[in-house]
Amino acid sequence: AFLGPASVASASTGKAAASTTNLGATVEKTASSGLVPPKTMAELAGEECQNVYTSNVQATYGRYPLTIQSGKGSYLTTTDGKQFLDCVSGIATCALGHANDKLTEAVTEQMNSVHHVSNLYFIPQQAALANWLCENSDAEKAFFCNSGAESNEAAIKLARRHASNRGITKPVIITAEKSFHGRTLAALSATGQAKYHQGFGYDGEMVKGFDYCTYNDIASLEAAVKRATSDGQGLAAIMLEPLQGEGGIVPGDVEFFQKAREICDANNALLMIDEVQVGMGRSGTLWGHQQLGIVPDVFTSAKALGGGVPIGAMMARGEAATTFGPGDHASTYGGNPLACAAGLAVAQYICDNDILTNVEARGKQLTAGLVALSEKYPTILGEVRGWGLLQGVECIAEGMGPGDLVGEAMKEGLLLVPAGTNVVRFVPPLIITESEIDEALSRFEKAIIAVSS
Repeated sequence: AFLGPASVASASTGKAAASTTNLGATVEKTASSGLVPPKTMAELAGEECQNVYTSNVQATYGRYPLTIQSGKGSYLTTTDGKQFLDCVSGIATCALGHANDKLTEAVTEQMNSVHHVSNLYFIPQQAALANWLCENSDAEKAFFCNSGAESNEAAIKLARRHASNRGITKPVIITAEKSFHGRTLAALSATGQAKYHQGFGYDGEMVKGFDYCTYNDIASLEAAVKRATSDGQGLAAIMLEPLQGEGGIVPGDVEFFQKAREICDANNALLMIDEVQVGMGRSGTLWGHQQLGIVPDVFTSAKALGGGVPIGAMMARGEAATTFGPGDHASTYGGNPLACAAGLAVAQYICDNDILTNVEARGKQLTAGLVALSEKYPTILGEVRGWGLLQGVECIAEGMGPGDLVGEAMKEGLLLVPAGTNVVRFVPPLIITESEIDEALSRFEKAIIAVSS
């Protein structure tokens, strides 16, 4: 029989009531089935949080004995009430600092609307963020995922498919020694550091198809290209960081990157730039490769892209932008409304608040301060290098590593992070102020004095 509006409403109400009753029964059954509810944050205050980590969290990180409770701007507060000036920012991730009002508002509003739908449908937030990324670079199209490693995996797959389309069956991607491209298996294979490969190979080999050159060494790059184009192999791509972060804060040389561009053009290969750490304004330009005067075919982003909300992106132009077709690559969460709302909030904040100018000014201030400290303590500190608000200073004192300085800085209420084997890294939020940079330098000097006494 036909159900009119009133009948439909009545039927729906009846079903809803039945559903509610069934849900209540399910909840009651679950509660009596022996399931243990999650611990509250109050229960995890103090040492209890660290105890639970020891019991239940895999030990993939060496953690400092701090339990973070809250943050605001450039500062973090622990559960025991101590405040720290944060020059780690989630390792170059919290670009807008902590508890940024605009980012919080955007994420809250999106959660109250729709936070996730499948990529089987059109997502306006994803379209808007892709458009912003392309309008502010040489890219034409974007692919979204959830992290830097995934962004680089997407680039690696893209390079292999592009090479396959050219008839190359043994594609080689050249990366640099001391690089870091992520922890997933192919991204880890692309990482030119043997220590990260230990225990993850097959018969002594990682994923095939990668070769390495010395960073900023043109002759080494040319030798790698010669190997990559011999014995039936073909050059698929050259994949580089514009500034090596985990390798010790080493900026790229303009001539080296220009040669990489020339080699890729000559071999119809892709120049791929890993912007995961240095991108989204940290260098003083929106993208690190803009410091080098080159235009990549592909570049990747994550970390600061969502201001701390997980999101990654792989941008491409030219043939690379149309290499993937439906089914070639995908991500369940990639580009969902929530993550893209966060990315749009970060993008809007960068535009509205002239963040790049602040990065340039505060970067110069930080560099000058670190150079002054290096000159004042020449037996402890060495070369200062970096771009913008991605700065590092060498720790050269005999018998002392960067971890020692980082530990002493923590005692002074300053959070820092090592990079490479002997560098202390400064990666504060991009909204850090002039007075906060001065405070960071003052606390760092106290740490230097402490370790030298």
